[in-house]
Amino acid sequence: MIGPDGHLSPGRLGRMARAPWWLLALGLAVTLFTWKAATSEVYAQILRRLLSGLGVTLAVTAVAFPLAIGLGLLAALGLVSPHPARRNLAMLYVQVARGVPILVQIFIVAFVVVHLGVEALHWAGGSWAAVAGLRDSDVPMVARVVAALVFAYGAFEAETLRGGLTSLSRGQAEAARALGLSQRQALVRVLLPQTFRRVLPTLGNDLISLLKDSSLVSVLGVRDITQEARLYASATFNFTESFTLLALFYLALTLLLALGVKALEGRYRQHAA
Repeated sequence: MIGPDGHLSPGRLGRMARAPWWLLALGLAVTLFTWKAATSEVYAQILRRLLSGLGVTLAVTAVAFPLAIGLGLLAALGLVSPHPARRNLAMLYVQVARGVPILVQIFIVAFVVVHLGVEALHWAGGSWAAVAGLRDSDVPMVARVVAALVFAYGAFEAETLRGGLTSLSRGQAEAARALGLSQRQALVRVLLPQTFRRVLPTLGNDLISLLKDSSLVSVLGVRDITQEARLYASATFNFTESFTLLALFYLALTLLLALGVKALEGRYRQHAA
């Protein structure tokens, strides 16, 4: 409300200050480019190209992230294991995966690991027809990138899950064992659900990061939304329009993921209450 002096009241100013102005700005940007796509043939063509690569971007993210969590969980259990061999093996993996840039890991997996794997299959399979005719080119590039992303993000998830596991009190595990649960049952039924609940915000951030890093598939020629934008821009020289719309596309996807993670966090809090 406006006060007697003609200025906005402190309460109104406070509500305005807390308003999500960033969301309004994004909404205006989306509205602008939607209008551009509806009225400009150039933007319409770019939008069609991006939509044609959207399935690849989403598929890479949807496949790589659960596998990365699975690999990270195995590594996290190794990191907290009392056995020195398991703990050191897990630590070696985490340090290597976190210390090498993801782009370099993609190149190593795509052109070194795949080649060595094919050679190993030839050696082990001998004259077996299904193996003898296998070549490096038979392994899809998208599968190579997914494997590299799983390897890289598995290390990030290992540290996240390790932190979640170590944050739980030892009394919870002891109470589960006192109820007659085995060590594995206590882990699956008691410890892991609480761990995932605690690290959900971090996992959500990693999912958003993985979605953005899925753009690295374009370096191998996989036609995701980034590659489609690059190809269109190279053919038409509409670089400003192509990459601006590409950035907005990623921004919209990450915003939707962030809102989904927030909603999931809210549901967990309601169940916990």
